Amino acid sequence: MTPSWRFWLIGGLVVAVLAAAIYFPILRRRVKRAARLQQQSEEQARRELTQPIAINPGEPRVKAKLFWAADAIDSTLVPVTAELPLSNDPVLRSKQILNTLLAGPVDTELRTLPPDALLLAFYLLPDGTAIADFSEALATSIPSGIVSEQLAVNSITRTLEANVPQVQRLKILIHGQEVETLAGHLDLTGTFVVNTNVAQEPPNPAPTPAGTDKPASPARAAKAPASVLATLTADKAPGKLGQTESRP
Repeated sequence: MTPSWRFWLIGGLVVAVLAAAIYFPILRRRVKRAARLQQQSEEQARRELTQPIAINPGEPRVKAKLFWAADAIDSTLVPVTAELPLSNDPVLRSKQILNTLLAGPVDTELRTLPPDALLLAFYLLPDGTAIADFSEALATSIPSGIVSEQLAVNSITRTLEANVPQVQRLKILIHGQEVETLAGHLDLTGTFVVNTNVAQEPPNPAPTPAGTDKPASPARAAKAPASVLATLTADKAPGKLGQTESRP
């Protein structure tokens, strides 16, 4: 190899290394930006797909009570009255009221639920047991601790009690699955009492005799998936059903 060819070869390698040193950081930034945009697009699409039915302005406006934190350091709840157009259907009404609760108060420090949490689905069984399926953010974004976790669940149950009398008990799922705790402390394997004025049913109610009419359902039930119903059936084993909330 002649000296001139060696010079041009070494010069070409140097230029290639310099070009790579300049281009690779730019390429890395572009890849990260594209990944971030894709993630944001996926998140937006997920929110649009899971966005519950919006409040219809044409529906009658009623005075709804929503329970948020009393202040930034207090672990008690206070009712805030707001006029909202709410449906008479208990399932749709529950979705509307829970979405308003998730949206949070004007003062964000009084939030009881994470701002990125979503209500994915809501079902109401004929016995008054409601199943609320929330996104994973309810468990992952909430401050870990029995006080904050209990406050979050209490705000949900007390808001439902004040606005949807058909809901007697509440089962909370995270992304369609039963989890043992909310964020490491509060037990979610059972159900929470919502309507404290109605006595709990026994864990194993006696079967209805043949030929006897069944009592009317307290509310129109939304058909829940088989997996959700299986979870509820398991929860009705002795010692599961009837877990009560601790009211502040």
